[in-house]
Formats: sequence, C-alpha cells, structure tokens
Amino acid sequence: MTKADLIQAISQETGIILKDTKIIVDALLDNIKISMIDGEHIELRGFGTFKNKVRKARIARNPNTKELVNLPKRVVPTFKFSKFFIDEVMRNN
Repeated sequence: MTKADLIQAISQETGIILKDTKIIVDALLDNIKISMIDGEHIELRGFGTFKNKVRKARIARNPNTKELVNLPKRVVPTFKFSKFFIDEVMRNN
C-alpha cells in the first residue's frame, strides 16, 4: 500500500474528500518527523512507538577493502510495533 492508497482508503472510509484527507495525512507524518527531529518519542497506543536510538561509536570494517573505519556516535530513528498490533497481525494470517 502506498501513501496515495492510504489516503484513498481513509477518504472512502471517513467520507472526507481526497484533498482534505491528503492534508491530514501529510500533517500527521510531518508532525511525527518534527517530533523525532526534536528528540521526542511518539507512542500510538495499540499501534507502536517511534523513537530515536543512540548508536555508540565503534570501529567497523569496510567489507570491500577490509580496512578498519571509525564510525562516530549517531542517532537512528526506529519504530517498534506494539504487542497488540503484532498479535492482531499474527491472529489474522
């Protein structure tokens, strides 16, 4: 399912016109992105949690040249599905 498919499905389910549904979906995604940039985590109960994880600095190896490379500490955005969500998907497959 693409973003356009999601917008279409929400529009049909709610009766809100496509143009307004697109504005709402874009606003939701923008707010999630802005919150993540600001270092906040977003918890959508029954769905999952967006949060930033800090990866510590480490020494890695370039697989092509076998050369050792220093990787700096970095922040990586992550998403973890809720147990309820996972259980629902497993029950219906």
